[in-house]
Amino acid sequence: MSQKPTSKNMLPKTETADLPETIDLQDFLKLEGLVDTGGEAKFRVQSGEVKLNGLTETRRRKKLHRGDVVEIHGASHTVDW
Repeated sequence: MSQKPTSKNMLPKTETADLPETIDLQDFLKLEGLVDTGGEAKFRVQSGEVKLNGLTETRRRKKLHRGDVVEIHGASHTVDW
């Protein structure tokens, strides 16, 4: 018979998940709550409503890095995590 894990025989977790170095523009918009859906993110980006570091960005899969500044709805949001 196999033994069920209990607090006495479970090994502690020692590994931590590494944070990604980049995030897609559309994912950033969703995670920050700047759009409600992926479809809205796609529409907003492809229609030119989003700026990245002061320039209009129409690539929704554009990779963002820490320190990048995303502008949408007249407000700026810095990528930091």
